[in-house]
Amino acid sequence: MRIAIIDDEEIVRVRLQKALAKEGYTVETYGSGEEFLNAVERSPVDLAFLDMSLPGITGLEVLKEAKPRFPEMEIVLITGYSSIDSVIDCVRQGAFYYMAKPLKLDEIRSLAAKVHDRKRLLDENRALKTVLSPVDGWGAMIGVSPLMKQVFRLIEKVAPLDCNVLIQGESGTGKELVARSIHRQSRRKDRPFVAFNCGGFTEELIASELFGYQRGAFTGATATKIGILETASGGTVFMDEIADMPFSMQGKLLRVIQERQIIRVGANKPIQLDVRFIAATNKDLKKAIQEGRFREDLYFRLNVVQINLPSLMDRKEDLHLLIDFFTQKYSTKFSKKISKVEQSALQVLLSYTYPGNVRELENIVERAVALAEGESITSHDLPPDLREYSITQYGKWLTYEEQERDYIKRVLKFTEHNLGKTAKILNLPRTTLWRKLKKYGLS
Repeated sequence: MRIAIIDDEEIVRVRLQKALAKEGYTVETYGSGEEFLNAVERSPVDLAFLDMSLPGITGLEVLKEAKPRFPEMEIVLITGYSSIDSVIDCVRQGAFYYMAKPLKLDEIRSLAAKVHDRKRLLDENRALKTVLSPVDGWGAMIGVSPLMKQVFRLIEKVAPLDCNVLIQGESGTGKELVARSIHRQSRRKDRPFVAFNCGGFTEELIASELFGYQRGAFTGATATKIGILETASGGTVFMDEIADMPFSMQGKLLRVIQERQIIRVGANKPIQLDVRFIAATNKDLKKAIQEGRFREDLYFRLNVVQINLPSLMDRKEDLHLLIDFFTQKYSTKFSKKISKVEQSALQVLLSYTYPGNVRELENIVERAVALAEGESITSHDLPPDLREYSITQYGKWLTYEEQERDYIKRVLKFTEHNLGKTAKILNLPRTTLWRKLKKYGLS
Protein backbone atom coordinates (compact mmCIF):
# COMPACT_ATOMS: atom_id res chain seq x y z
CA MET A 1 0.00 0.00 0.00
CA ARG A 2 1.24 3.48 -0.89
CA ILE A 3 0.88 6.26 1.68
CA ALA A 4 1.47 10.02 1.41
CA ILE A 5 2.19 12.37 4.31
CA ILE A 6 1.47 16.07 3.68
CA ASP A 7 2.65 18.33 6.49
CA ASP A 8 4.71 21.53 6.59
CA GLU A 9 6.58 20.35 9.71
CA GLU A 10 9.55 18.20 8.70
CA ILE A 11 9.77 16.50 12.09
CA VAL A 12 6.18 15.24 11.71
CA ARG A 13 6.85 13.96 8.19
CA VAL A 14 10.01 12.11 9.24
CA ARG A 15 8.38 10.63 12.33
CA LEU A 16 5.35 9.28 10.47
CA GLN A 17 7.41 8.05 7.53
CA LYS A 18 9.67 5.96 9.78
CA ALA A 19 6.74 4.51 11.74
CA LEU A 20 4.77 3.51 8.63
CA ALA A 21 7.78 2.29 6.64
CA LYS A 22 8.48 -0.19 9.45
CA GLU A 23 5.01 -1.65 8.81
CA GLY A 24 6.00 -2.40 5.21
CA TYR A 25 4.20 0.49 3.49
CA THR A 26 5.67 2.66 0.72
CA VAL A 27 5.67 6.18 2.15
CA GLU A 28 6.12 9.54 0.35
CA THR A 29 6.23 12.94 2.04
CA TYR A 30 5.27 16.43 0.85
CA GLY A 31 5.63 19.86 2.46
CA SER A 32 2.68 21.54 0.72
CA GLY A 33 -0.69 20.78 -0.80
CA GLU A 34 0.37 21.98 -4.26
CA GLU A 35 3.36 19.64 -4.24
CA PHE A 36 1.15 16.70 -3.27
CA LEU A 37 -1.54 17.42 -5.89
CA ASN A 38 1.07 17.63 -8.66
CA ALA A 39 2.68 14.35 -7.57
CA VAL A 40 -0.52 12.35 -7.01
CA GLU A 41 -1.64 13.12 -10.55
CA ARG A 42 1.35 11.14 -11.82
CA SER A 43 1.45 8.52 -9.09
CA PRO A 44 -1.78 7.93 -7.07
CA VAL A 45 -1.64 6.73 -3.47
CA ASP A 46 -4.00 4.63 -1.35
CA LEU A 47 -3.90 6.70 1.83
CA ALA A 48 -2.96 10.31 2.62
CA PHE A 49 -2.33 11.85 6.06
CA LEU A 50 -3.10 15.50 5.34
CA ASP A 51 -2.41 18.45 7.65
CA MET A 52 -5.22 21.03 7.71
CA SER A 53 -2.91 24.03 8.22
CA LEU A 54 -0.65 24.11 5.18
CA PRO A 55 1.12 27.04 3.55
CA GLY A 56 -0.71 28.06 0.37
CA ILE A 57 -3.82 25.98 -0.15
CA THR A 58 -5.25 24.46 3.04
CA GLY A 59 -5.73 20.79 3.78
CA LEU A 60 -9.50 21.13 3.38
CA GLU A 61 -9.00 22.64 -0.10
CA VAL A 62 -6.66 19.78 -1.02
CA LEU A 63 -9.34 17.33 0.20
CA LYS A 64 -12.03 19.03 -1.91
CA GLU A 65 -9.85 18.89 -5.02
CA ALA A 66 -8.27 15.45 -4.57
CA LYS A 67 -11.20 13.31 -3.43
CA PRO A 68 -13.39 13.71 -6.55
CA ARG A 69 -10.38 12.99 -8.79
CA PHE A 70 -9.22 9.97 -6.78
CA PRO A 71 -12.33 8.55 -5.07
CA GLU A 72 -10.56 5.38 -3.89
CA MET A 73 -7.83 7.31 -2.08
CA GLU A 74 -8.59 7.55 1.64
CA ILE A 75 -7.66 10.86 3.32
CA VAL A 76 -7.05 11.35 7.04
CA LEU A 77 -7.04 15.02 8.09
CA ILE A 78 -4.69 16.19 10.85
CA THR A 79 -5.15 19.40 12.83
CA GLY A 80 -3.88 21.14 15.91
CA TYR A 81 -7.44 21.88 17.00
CA SER A 82 -10.79 20.25 16.40
CA SER A 83 -14.41 21.28 16.51
CA ILE A 84 -17.65 19.47 15.73
CA ASP A 85 -18.34 21.78 12.77
CA SER A 86 -14.95 21.19 11.16
CA VAL A 87 -15.23 17.42 11.65
CA ILE A 88 -18.67 17.36 9.99
CA ASP A 89 -17.41 19.51 7.10
CA CYS A 90 -14.44 17.20 6.52
CA VAL A 91 -16.59 14.06 6.58
CA ARG A 92 -18.98 15.64 4.09
CA GLN A 93 -16.06 16.33 1.77
CA GLY A 94 -15.08 12.65 1.89
CA ALA A 95 -12.45 12.43 4.65
CA PHE A 96 -11.87 8.92 5.97
CA TYR A 97 -10.90 10.10 9.46
CA TYR A 98 -10.04 13.22 11.45
CA MET A 99 -7.11 13.38 13.95
CA ALA A 100 -6.04 16.01 16.41
CA LYS A 101 -2.41 16.71 17.35
CA PRO A 102 -0.35 15.55 19.14
CA LEU A 103 -0.43 12.42 16.98
CA LYS A 104 -0.28 8.95 18.50
CA LEU A 105 1.75 6.49 16.43
CA ASP A 106 -0.40 3.53 17.52
CA GLU A 107 -3.48 5.32 16.20
CA ILE A 108 -1.65 6.11 12.93
CA ARG A 109 -0.65 2.46 12.50
CA SER A 110 -4.19 1.30 13.32
CA LEU A 111 -5.69 3.63 10.71
CA ALA A 112 -3.21 2.49 8.08
CA ALA A 113 -4.06 -1.16 8.85
CA LYS A 114 -7.79 -0.45 8.49
CA VAL A 115 -7.28 1.19 5.09
CA HIS A 116 -5.01 -1.67 4.05
CA ASP A 117 -7.71 -4.22 4.96
CA ARG A 118 -10.33 -2.14 3.16
CA LYS A 119 -8.14 -1.97 0.04
CA ARG A 120 -7.54 -5.72 0.14
CA LEU A 121 -11.28 -6.40 0.32
CA LEU A 122 -11.93 -4.06 -2.62
CA ASP A 123 -9.23 -5.80 -4.67
CA GLU A 124 -10.67 -9.22 -3.82
CA ASN A 125 -14.13 -7.99 -4.79
CA ARG A 126 -12.81 -6.81 -8.16
CA ALA A 127 -11.12 -10.17 -8.68
CA LEU A 128 -14.39 -11.96 -7.93
CA LYS A 129 -16.17 -9.75 -10.44
CA THR A 130 -13.54 -10.70 -13.00
CA VAL A 131 -14.24 -14.42 -12.56
CA LEU A 132 -18.02 -14.34 -12.28
CA SER A 133 -20.18 -17.42 -11.83
CA PRO A 134 -22.96 -18.41 -14.24
CA VAL A 135 -25.57 -17.09 -11.82
CA ASP A 136 -24.12 -13.63 -12.27
CA GLY A 137 -24.68 -13.83 -16.01
CA TRP A 138 -21.08 -14.13 -17.15
CA GLY A 139 -20.59 -17.89 -17.25
CA ALA A 140 -16.92 -18.80 -17.65
CA MET A 141 -15.95 -15.50 -19.23
CA ILE A 142 -12.70 -14.42 -17.65
CA GLY A 143 -10.42 -11.50 -18.32
CA VAL A 144 -8.70 -8.43 -16.93
CA SER A 145 -7.07 -7.31 -20.18
CA PRO A 146 -8.22 -3.96 -21.68
CA LEU A 147 -9.69 -5.73 -24.72
CA MET A 148 -11.81 -8.09 -22.60
CA LYS A 149 -12.93 -5.27 -20.31
CA GLN A 150 -14.15 -3.52 -23.45
CA VAL A 151 -16.09 -6.66 -24.44
CA PHE A 152 -17.65 -6.87 -20.94
CA ARG A 153 -18.73 -3.22 -21.10
CA LEU A 154 -20.30 -3.74 -24.54
CA ILE A 155 -22.19 -6.83 -23.32
CA GLU A 156 -23.57 -4.88 -20.36
CA LYS A 157 -24.76 -2.13 -22.69
CA VAL A 158 -26.33 -4.32 -25.37
CA ALA A 159 -27.87 -7.08 -23.21
CA PRO A 160 -30.97 -5.11 -22.06
CA LEU A 161 -31.64 -3.56 -25.49
CA ASP A 162 -33.13 -6.67 -27.16
CA CYS A 163 -31.49 -5.87 -30.50
CA ASN A 164 -29.76 -8.35 -32.82
CA VAL A 165 -26.03 -8.85 -32.23
CA LEU A 166 -23.22 -10.08 -34.49
CA ILE A 167 -20.19 -11.61 -32.73
CA GLN A 168 -16.98 -11.91 -34.73
CA GLY A 169 -13.83 -13.68 -33.64
CA GLU A 170 -11.46 -16.53 -34.39
CA SER A 171 -12.44 -20.12 -33.60
CA GLY A 172 -12.09 -20.91 -29.91
CA THR A 173 -12.34 -17.32 -28.65
CA GLY A 174 -15.65 -17.92 -26.83
CA LYS A 175 -18.33 -16.55 -29.13
CA GLU A 176 -21.05 -18.76 -27.65
CA LEU A 177 -20.03 -17.68 -24.13
CA VAL A 178 -20.64 -14.08 -25.17
CA ALA A 179 -24.02 -14.98 -26.64
CA ARG A 180 -25.05 -16.84 -23.48
CA SER A 181 -23.86 -13.93 -21.35
CA ILE A 182 -25.99 -11.48 -23.35
CA HIS A 183 -28.98 -13.79 -22.90
CA ARG A 184 -28.43 -14.17 -19.14
CA GLN A 185 -28.32 -10.41 -18.67
CA SER A 186 -31.36 -9.68 -20.83
CA ARG A 187 -35.08 -9.62 -20.06
CA ARG A 188 -35.26 -13.00 -21.85
CA LYS A 189 -33.04 -14.74 -19.29
CA ASP A 190 -35.87 -16.95 -17.98
CA ARG A 191 -36.76 -18.12 -21.49
CA PRO A 192 -34.85 -20.65 -23.68
CA PHE A 193 -31.40 -20.10 -25.17
CA VAL A 194 -31.09 -22.27 -28.29
CA ALA A 195 -27.86 -22.64 -30.29
CA PHE A 196 -27.68 -23.80 -33.90
CA ASN A 197 -24.61 -24.33 -36.09
CA CYS A 198 -25.32 -23.16 -39.64
CA GLY A 199 -22.38 -24.93 -41.27
CA GLY A 200 -22.27 -28.31 -42.97
CA PHE A 201 -26.02 -28.74 -43.61
CA THR A 202 -28.15 -28.66 -46.74
CA GLU A 203 -30.81 -25.99 -47.14
CA GLU A 204 -33.57 -28.57 -46.64
CA LEU A 205 -32.11 -29.85 -43.39
CA ILE A 206 -31.56 -26.32 -42.04
CA ALA A 207 -35.14 -25.38 -42.94
CA SER A 208 -36.59 -28.41 -41.15
CA GLU A 209 -34.37 -27.78 -38.10
CA LEU A 210 -35.13 -24.06 -37.85
CA PHE A 211 -38.78 -23.97 -38.92
CA GLY A 212 -39.95 -27.50 -38.09
CA TYR A 213 -42.33 -29.45 -40.29
CA GLN A 214 -45.84 -30.84 -40.43
CA ARG A 215 -46.60 -34.51 -40.36
CA GLY A 216 -46.57 -35.86 -43.93
CA ALA A 217 -44.62 -32.89 -45.30
CA PHE A 218 -42.13 -35.31 -46.89
CA THR A 219 -41.24 -38.99 -46.86
CA GLY A 220 -40.28 -39.96 -43.32
CA ALA A 221 -42.15 -37.06 -41.65
CA THR A 222 -44.32 -39.37 -39.54
CA ALA A 223 -44.97 -36.73 -36.86
CA THR A 224 -45.07 -32.95 -36.59
CA LYS A 225 -41.75 -31.49 -35.46
CA ILE A 226 -41.38 -28.16 -33.63
CA GLY A 227 -38.44 -26.19 -35.06
CA ILE A 228 -35.64 -24.48 -33.17
CA LEU A 229 -37.07 -20.99 -33.70
CA GLU A 230 -40.45 -22.01 -32.31
CA THR A 231 -38.79 -23.83 -29.41
CA ALA A 232 -36.93 -20.64 -28.48
CA SER A 233 -40.10 -18.57 -28.26
CA GLY A 234 -39.56 -15.64 -25.92
CA GLY A 235 -35.85 -16.41 -25.69
CA THR A 236 -32.67 -16.16 -27.74
CA VAL A 237 -31.50 -18.00 -30.85
CA PHE A 238 -27.73 -18.21 -31.32
CA MET A 239 -26.77 -18.89 -34.93
CA ASP A 240 -23.14 -19.97 -34.99
CA GLU A 241 -21.03 -19.95 -38.18
CA ILE A 242 -23.65 -17.81 -39.91
CA ALA A 243 -21.30 -17.24 -42.88
CA ASP A 244 -21.57 -20.93 -43.76
CA MET A 245 -25.34 -20.85 -44.20
CA PRO A 246 -26.38 -21.66 -47.84
CA PHE A 247 -27.05 -18.47 -49.81
CA SER A 248 -30.66 -19.38 -50.68
CA MET A 249 -31.37 -20.13 -47.01
CA GLN A 250 -30.10 -16.69 -46.05
CA GLY A 251 -33.09 -15.12 -47.84
CA LYS A 252 -35.52 -17.23 -45.82
CA LEU A 253 -33.82 -16.27 -42.57
CA LEU A 254 -33.93 -12.59 -43.56
CA ARG A 255 -37.67 -12.83 -44.12
CA VAL A 256 -38.13 -14.43 -40.68
CA ILE A 257 -36.14 -11.64 -39.02
CA GLN A 258 -38.12 -8.95 -40.83
CA GLU A 259 -41.61 -10.40 -40.48
CA ARG A 260 -41.15 -12.11 -37.11
CA GLN A 261 -43.07 -15.18 -38.20
CA ILE A 262 -42.31 -18.66 -39.55
CA ILE A 263 -44.13 -21.29 -41.56
CA ARG A 264 -43.37 -24.93 -40.84
CA VAL A 265 -42.30 -27.04 -43.80
CA GLY A 266 -45.46 -28.52 -45.32
CA ALA A 267 -47.78 -26.02 -43.61
CA ASN A 268 -49.40 -22.81 -44.83
CA LYS A 269 -50.31 -21.10 -41.58
CA PRO A 270 -47.73 -18.60 -40.24
CA ILE A 271 -46.66 -18.76 -36.60
CA GLN A 272 -45.78 -15.52 -34.81
CA LEU A 273 -42.22 -15.41 -33.51
CA ASP A 274 -40.74 -13.58 -30.54
CA VAL A 275 -37.00 -14.30 -30.38
CA ARG A 276 -33.76 -12.39 -30.26
CA PHE A 277 -31.15 -13.27 -32.86
CA ILE A 278 -27.45 -13.45 -32.02
CA ALA A 279 -25.18 -14.57 -34.85
CA ALA A 280 -21.49 -15.44 -34.82
CA THR A 281 -18.77 -16.09 -37.36
CA ASN A 282 -15.02 -16.43 -37.69
CA LYS A 283 -15.19 -15.29 -41.32
CA ASP A 284 -14.92 -11.82 -42.86
CA LEU A 285 -18.55 -11.15 -43.77
CA LYS A 286 -17.75 -7.98 -45.73
CA LYS A 287 -15.44 -9.98 -47.95
CA ALA A 288 -18.11 -12.69 -48.28
CA ILE A 289 -20.59 -10.01 -49.39
CA GLN A 290 -18.16 -8.74 -52.05
CA GLU A 291 -17.67 -12.30 -53.30
CA GLY A 292 -21.44 -12.89 -53.48
CA ARG A 293 -21.47 -15.54 -50.75
CA PHE A 294 -23.42 -13.59 -48.13
CA ARG A 295 -26.44 -11.31 -48.40
CA GLU A 296 -25.74 -7.69 -47.58
CA ASP A 297 -29.31 -7.09 -46.36
CA LEU A 298 -29.03 -10.02 -43.92
CA TYR A 299 -25.69 -8.67 -42.71
CA PHE A 300 -27.26 -5.31 -41.83
CA ARG A 301 -30.21 -7.00 -40.11
CA LEU A 302 -27.92 -9.08 -37.91
CA ASN A 303 -25.21 -6.46 -37.38
CA VAL A 304 -27.18 -3.98 -35.26
CA VAL A 305 -24.41 -4.19 -32.69
CA GLN A 306 -21.11 -5.92 -33.41
CA ILE A 307 -18.86 -7.46 -30.76
CA ASN A 308 -15.32 -8.35 -31.83
CA LEU A 309 -13.61 -10.96 -29.68
CA PRO A 310 -9.81 -10.75 -29.39
CA SER A 311 -7.60 -13.77 -29.96
CA LEU A 312 -5.87 -15.22 -26.91
CA MET A 313 -2.54 -13.79 -28.06
CA ASP A 314 -4.09 -10.30 -28.10
CA ARG A 315 -5.02 -10.69 -24.43
CA LYS A 316 -1.92 -12.35 -22.96
CA GLU A 317 -2.62 -10.63 -19.63
CA ASP A 318 -5.43 -13.17 -19.14
CA LEU A 319 -3.31 -16.30 -19.60
CA HIS A 320 -2.49 -16.73 -15.90
CA LEU A 321 -6.14 -16.30 -14.91
CA LEU A 322 -7.35 -18.77 -17.53
CA ILE A 323 -4.72 -21.37 -16.62
CA ASP A 324 -5.70 -21.14 -12.93
CA PHE A 325 -9.41 -21.27 -13.77
CA PHE A 326 -9.16 -24.37 -15.98
CA THR A 327 -6.80 -26.08 -13.52
CA GLN A 328 -9.35 -25.69 -10.71
CA LYS A 329 -12.25 -26.60 -13.00
CA TYR A 330 -10.76 -29.93 -14.07
CA SER A 331 -9.26 -30.69 -10.66
CA THR A 332 -12.83 -30.62 -9.35
CA LYS A 333 -14.15 -32.60 -12.32
CA PHE A 334 -11.53 -35.35 -11.93
CA SER A 335 -11.63 -35.28 -8.09
CA LYS A 336 -7.96 -34.29 -7.87
CA LYS A 337 -6.14 -31.84 -5.62
CA ILE A 338 -3.98 -29.92 -8.09
CA SER A 339 -2.78 -26.88 -6.19
CA LYS A 340 -0.32 -25.35 -8.65
CA VAL A 341 1.36 -25.39 -12.05
CA GLU A 342 5.13 -25.83 -11.75
CA GLN A 343 7.31 -23.09 -13.21
CA SER A 344 8.68 -25.27 -16.02
CA ALA A 345 5.13 -26.10 -17.19
CA LEU A 346 3.96 -22.53 -16.74
CA GLN A 347 6.85 -21.32 -18.88
CA VAL A 348 5.72 -23.62 -21.71
CA LEU A 349 2.07 -22.60 -21.37
CA LEU A 350 2.92 -18.90 -21.40
CA SER A 351 5.20 -19.15 -24.43
CA TYR A 352 2.83 -21.06 -26.74
CA THR A 353 0.85 -19.08 -29.35
CA TYR A 354 -2.51 -20.96 -29.17
CA PRO A 355 -3.84 -20.98 -32.74
CA GLY A 356 -6.97 -22.61 -31.27
CA ASN A 357 -7.32 -19.78 -28.72
CA VAL A 358 -9.03 -20.32 -25.34
CA ARG A 359 -10.58 -23.63 -26.42
CA GLU A 360 -7.13 -25.05 -27.17
CA LEU A 361 -5.75 -23.80 -23.84
CA GLU A 362 -8.66 -25.45 -22.01
CA ASN A 363 -8.04 -28.77 -23.79
CA ILE A 364 -4.31 -28.63 -22.92
CA VAL A 365 -4.96 -27.90 -19.24
CA GLU A 366 -7.68 -30.59 -19.06
CA ARG A 367 -5.19 -33.14 -20.42
CA ALA A 368 -2.49 -31.99 -18.01
CA VAL A 369 -4.79 -32.27 -14.99
CA ALA A 370 -5.92 -35.74 -16.11
CA LEU A 371 -2.30 -36.95 -16.41
CA ALA A 372 -0.84 -35.20 -13.36
CA GLU A 373 0.32 -37.68 -10.73
CA GLY A 374 0.84 -35.39 -7.76
CA GLU A 375 -0.60 -32.09 -6.56
CA SER A 376 0.98 -29.99 -9.31
CA ILE A 377 1.15 -29.93 -13.10
CA THR A 378 4.65 -30.48 -14.48
CA SER A 379 6.02 -29.91 -17.98
CA HIS A 380 5.83 -33.69 -18.56
CA ASP A 381 2.04 -33.53 -18.20
CA LEU A 382 1.84 -31.25 -21.24
CA PRO A 383 1.68 -32.55 -24.84
CA PRO A 384 5.23 -33.37 -26.09
CA ASP A 385 4.77 -31.29 -29.25
CA LEU A 386 3.84 -28.31 -27.08
CA ARG A 387 7.10 -28.55 -25.13
CA GLU A 388 9.04 -28.95 -28.36
CA TYR A 389 7.23 -25.97 -29.92
CA SER A 390 8.03 -23.81 -26.91
CA ILE A 391 11.69 -24.68 -27.14
CA THR A 392 12.08 -24.21 -30.90
CA GLN A 393 9.93 -21.07 -31.14
CA TYR A 394 11.30 -19.13 -28.23
CA GLY A 395 14.70 -20.65 -27.58
CA LYS A 396 13.81 -21.41 -23.96
CA TRP A 397 15.97 -24.52 -23.72
CA LEU A 398 16.03 -26.24 -20.35
CA THR A 399 19.51 -26.83 -19.02
CA TYR A 400 20.72 -30.38 -18.48
CA GLU A 401 20.51 -29.81 -14.70
CA GLU A 402 16.91 -28.57 -14.95
CA GLN A 403 15.87 -31.61 -16.97
CA GLU A 404 17.73 -33.98 -14.65
CA ARG A 405 16.24 -32.43 -11.52
CA ASP A 406 12.72 -32.61 -12.99
CA TYR A 407 13.17 -36.25 -13.98
CA ILE A 408 14.57 -37.31 -10.60
CA LYS A 409 11.71 -35.51 -8.87
CA ARG A 410 9.14 -37.41 -10.95
CA VAL A 411 10.79 -40.77 -10.24
CA LEU A 412 10.89 -39.95 -6.52
CA LYS A 413 7.20 -39.17 -6.63
CA PHE A 414 6.52 -42.46 -8.47
CA THR A 415 8.49 -44.53 -5.91
CA GLU A 416 7.05 -42.53 -2.98
CA HIS A 417 10.62 -41.50 -2.10
CA ASN A 418 11.94 -45.04 -1.87
CA LEU A 419 15.62 -44.34 -2.60
CA GLY A 420 16.46 -47.94 -3.45
CA LYS A 421 13.76 -48.13 -6.12
CA THR A 422 14.64 -44.64 -7.35
CA ALA A 423 18.33 -45.51 -7.75
CA LYS A 424 17.38 -48.71 -9.59
CA ILE A 425 15.08 -46.92 -12.06
CA LEU A 426 17.69 -44.21 -12.67
CA ASN A 427 20.47 -46.82 -12.92
CA LEU A 428 22.59 -44.87 -10.43
CA PRO A 429 24.63 -45.94 -7.39
CA ARG A 430 22.88 -44.83 -4.19
CA THR A 431 25.84 -42.58 -3.27
CA THR A 432 25.53 -40.78 -6.62
CA LEU A 433 21.78 -40.42 -6.11
CA TRP A 434 22.38 -38.91 -2.65
CA ARG A 435 24.77 -36.33 -4.12
CA LYS A 436 22.24 -35.38 -6.79
CA LEU A 437 19.41 -35.11 -4.27
CA LYS A 438 21.56 -32.77 -2.19
CA LYS A 439 22.63 -30.78 -5.26
CA TYR A 440 19.03 -30.21 -6.42
CA GLY A 441 17.56 -29.66 -2.98
CA LEU A 442 15.46 -32.84 -3.14
CA SER A 443 16.87 -34.63 -0.11
